[in-house]
Amino acid sequence: MCWFFLVPNLILGTKKKEKIIRNNTMSKNSLVSISDYSKEEILSILLSAADFEANPNRKTLDGKVIATLFFEPSTRTRLSFETAVIRLGGSIIGFSDAATSSSSKGETLNDTIHMVSCYADAIVMRHPLDGAARYASEISPVPIINAGDGSNQHPSQTLLDLYSILKTQGTLENLTICLVGDLKYGRTVHSLLMAMSHFNPTFKFIAPDELKMPEEYKVFCRKNGIKFTEIADLNESFNDADILYMTRVQKERFQDLMEYERVKNVYTLKNDMLTKSKPNLRILHPLPRVNEIDPDVDKNEKAYYFKQAQNGLYVRQAIMCKMLN
Repeated sequence: MCWFFLVPNLILGTKKKEKIIRNNTMSKNSLVSISDYSKEEILSILLSAADFEANPNRKTLDGKVIATLFFEPSTRTRLSFETAVIRLGGSIIGFSDAATSSSSKGETLNDTIHMVSCYADAIVMRHPLDGAARYASEISPVPIINAGDGSNQHPSQTLLDLYSILKTQGTLENLTICLVGDLKYGRTVHSLLMAMSHFNPTFKFIAPDELKMPEEYKVFCRKNGIKFTEIADLNESFNDADILYMTRVQKERFQDLMEYERVKNVYTLKNDMLTKSKPNLRILHPLPRVNEIDPDVDKNEKAYYFKQAQNGLYVRQAIMCKMLN
């Protein structure tokens, strides 16, 4: 049976599904943080993503122009957003390297956003500074989609992570999730933690002292009744987990390269470490990977990170259509 037809029943009944989609079709707000979306809006995106997976080629964005402004390097996020727009009949403008834009001449972000909004119906932006996307959304007359701002948030990645979790587990409720690696600077884990607060998760934070989950997110967990433990050792710590979410130690976030050298290879997942894990365990990673997942894991059926990246296309199609009605 096609997975798409199972999604509504996994999440909610048909009538409630129709109500959620109807209530959210008129929203044109920017997507800066995953907290910008309610639980119902999140579920609406996941339902829509399943629809696009079943039929990704449409003319929904015919006549629309989307700008992709990537002040930081990107492969999956940029290409999946651009593919999403093209498959929906829209057009793409923008840049993938800030050095080729007028920001290299000293143009301010304020001026860049105002100028690009003259040409585009929406802007997808990645920026190295925390809060840059929020600032852009406050000055832009067109919607802004945050494609990652520093170590802060990456909401579209979170939505594709949720879609991947739902597809592999059949539910988002009551799951045990291990977050591994760079929890200090990892914007993907910050956004995922906040999104999962709707679904009663149990988290394990696995990181060295230098890369522990920031206190503000642990306060968020306590405030929202989210159970979590902090662990330093990766070995067998995920045997009771449903999701093992690996992350790269991000060299570009470190001011002290000596500190980076100390922690860059602290965790490496190998295939033989998975023998005692649960049958339903799936391994996610926002990619790119460096040394944190050995290539011998790729052939294991529990490895899901490449399919996870593919899911980004359908989720980003859903985001664009929600934003542009």
